[in-house]
Amino acid sequence: MSTFSTHNFSGQKALVRVDFNVPLDENFNITDDTRMSATIPTIKKILADGGKVILMSHFGRPKGGPEDKYSLKHLVKHLYALLNPAGTPEDKTTNVFFADDCIGEQAHITANMLRNGEVLLLENLRFYKEEEKGDEAFAEKLSKLGDVYVNDAFGTAHRAHASTAVIAKFFPADKKMFGLLMEGEVVSAEKVLHQAEKPFTAIIGGAKVSDKILIIENLLQRATDIIIGGGMAYTFLKARGGKIGGSLCEDDRLQTALDILAKAKEKNVSIHLPEDSVIADKFAADANTDVRPSDAIPDGWMGLDIGPKAVGIFSEVIRNSKTILWNGPMGVFEMEKFQNGTKSVALAVADATAAGAFSLVGGGDSVAAVNQFHLADKVSYVSTGGGAMLEYFEGKVLPGIAAIKD
Repeated sequence: MSTFSTHNFSGQKALVRVDFNVPLDENFNITDDTRMSATIPTIKKILADGGKVILMSHFGRPKGGPEDKYSLKHLVKHLYALLNPAGTPEDKTTNVFFADDCIGEQAHITANMLRNGEVLLLENLRFYKEEEKGDEAFAEKLSKLGDVYVNDAFGTAHRAHASTAVIAKFFPADKKMFGLLMEGEVVSAEKVLHQAEKPFTAIIGGAKVSDKILIIENLLQRATDIIIGGGMAYTFLKARGGKIGGSLCEDDRLQTALDILAKAKEKNVSIHLPEDSVIADKFAADANTDVRPSDAIPDGWMGLDIGPKAVGIFSEVIRNSKTILWNGPMGVFEMEKFQNGTKSVALAVADATAAGAFSLVGGGDSVAAVNQFHLADKVSYVSTGGGAMLEYFEGKVLPGIAAIKD
């Protein structure tokens, strides 16, 4: 395995797997370009060395064949703008080309005609069903487009697809590597999982216990404190004999919740459940609200956020931490009445970070929350890979990472 930062790409065609699976509106305008922006430093380093960049990505879920709405051609204009910000002198502009296939003749001709400092974006990999099947012949065809393989798509690292895992075997060890984004993700995740300074607090939120069982069980071996918020907290509260009204609950997971609490006690890990909740008489922005103990919610009411006591306790635990992992919100933060818990946790994470803690925020909703509250630059690292990060913290081997390291 070679390292990206020390590799000189001069005169080389770098085949870069990116995650350009960005949301578009009905007019094909990008509504959130986080994933694209995140890979620009990798692209610019290759270009600055005098290399050529060939980008490949999946986009959406096409049904195994070309569909206009899933074409990556809709992203070319924005990619050009990201690589050539306003004020770029004419002699320094980066040309961006598009190939309407990812393995066909046009892709190969355009790739071979690229000059140093130019970029080619290939058409959606998922227009071929072979991509998701991890087809070796398809991966080999893709590999012929580049001299070096760079994986910068952490968000797809948990998939054993042709372009994320299988392709690596067609490149020698010194010609396959992580890009800067992927490198940052892996280093940050490993720091939390294997080099965490204690106290280490994991903040786990979201709707379902079933989605987070494996991550909680793995963290019981490592964390000193686990804060549980969001809808999943009520399964734990009910399991302990609490009254939770109409709050979200997985009745088939009550025993699982009790097992987790027992394991935590055995391992001397403090599990923090919300003492109180902001409750509502319906799931709506205009609902009537009240604050009650989380284990004494009346019938006809449901917990939609953590209450002020919980905010105080959780914030104190977070501020005393040296390592923080945050995955999942504390309530329905999309509605203003129920965003205080998530916002307060985000602020506490920012405070702890300012005081020297290392904080990693990952998982779609937590990332959306730190962005919404303008705190993304106040935490140590914001992960772009929701599912991949979750699987990494469950202790699974991610094919996209293993393929480069092996």
